Amino acid sequence: MPIATPEKYAEMLDAAKSGQYAFPAVNVSSSQTLNAVLQGFADAGSDGIIQVSTGGAEYLSGQKVKKMTTGAAAFAAFAAEVAKDYPVNIALHTDHCPKDKLDTFVRPLLDMSLERVKNGSAPLFNSHMWDGSAVPLDENLVIAEELLEKCIAAKIILEIEVGVVGGEEDGVAHEINDKLYTTPEDAIATVKALGHGDRGYYMTALTFGNVHGVYKPGGVKLKPSVLKDAQEAVVAELGLEAGSKPFHFVFHGGSGSAPEEIAEAVSYGVVKMNIDTDTQYAFTRSIAGHMLGNYDGVLKIDGEVGNKKLYDPRVWGKAAETAMAARVVEACQDLSSAGKTLG
Repeated sequence: MPIATPEKYAEMLDAAKSGQYAFPAVNVSSSQTLNAVLQGFADAGSDGIIQVSTGGAEYLSGQKVKKMTTGAAAFAAFAAEVAKDYPVNIALHTDHCPKDKLDTFVRPLLDMSLERVKNGSAPLFNSHMWDGSAVPLDENLVIAEELLEKCIAAKIILEIEVGVVGGEEDGVAHEINDKLYTTPEDAIATVKALGHGDRGYYMTALTFGNVHGVYKPGGVKLKPSVLKDAQEAVVAELGLEAGSKPFHFVFHGGSGSAPEEIAEAVSYGVVKMNIDTDTQYAFTRSIAGHMLGNYDGVLKIDGEVGNKKLYDPRVWGKAAETAMAARVVEACQDLSSAGKTLG
C-alpha cells in the first residue's frame, strides 16, 4: 500500500488506543533494515511505523555528506516506493530531535512537507518528534506549541517528550535517577499548553523509568502507573468524561521490558512503542553468525579465493533482514498489533 495518508495515520493511532494495542515504531538506518521492517510488519499482518533518528538520517546521506535532511528525504522517498508492494499501512516518523538539531532536521523537513502539501501532495513524513527532555518544561512546551502549529499546517502529527528517558541514544545521554518519572503536574501543564487533541493532534512520550539502550529485565524500575495517573489528572483538571484517555502515549526505551509491563502501559493509552536496540542486535547477530560459521568462505585465506556465494552481500544481507523481520513480528505480538490492519 502507499504510505499512510495523514487521515489514515490518525485513524491507525485512534484504533490502537480504543483497541488497547500499540504499534512498534522501528528505527532503520539503511535500505536493508527498512526492507526488513516492511517484511516483519507484512509477516505479522500489522500496520506499523518506521522511523529514522538524526544519526540514522545522517548515516543514510552517506559518510561524505552527513546531512540529516538529505538522508531523511532519501529514506522517505525510498520507503514510499517500496512500501507500495506490502499489504499493510506504514507511517513514516522522525525520532528524537533535540533543540540543537531542530534547525537542521525537523524544521527543514517540516518546510519541505508544507511545500508539498501546498502543491497537493502528501507530507514527506507522517510525524516528527521534538525531544525537549534536556530543557526546562516551560521552554519545552513553548517550542512544542510552535512546532504543533507548523505540523497542523503540514498535516503532520507532532510527538513530544515530557520527562527524561535515561541512557543514551544518538549522543543524547541522561542519568538514571528520579527524573525518569513524569509527574501529574507535568501532564496538566502539557494539556494547558497544547490542548488534549482539541487544538491539534499530538502524541506524548511521558517517562515512567524508561531507559534507552541495553539493559536486563529488572535493571530499571518501570512504573506504568505513571501513565494512568497522568490520564486521570488531566481528566479531573479539564472535567472530561471519567475513564477517558486524552493522551496518545509513546513508550520509549522499552528494551528488556517484561510483557506484563508492556501490556499495562498499553492499557493506559500507549499507541506507539519505539524499537531499536533489539532489532539492531537481531540484524547484526545474524551477520556475525554467517561470518563466523563460514569463515573460510567469506575470507580469502592462505592464497585461496573464498566462496563468492558466501561473501556476496545479498546472501548474508537476506539472512540479516529475515532475522530482523522476525524480531519485528515478535514486537507486534507483544504489543497486540499482529493481525490488525485497517486495510
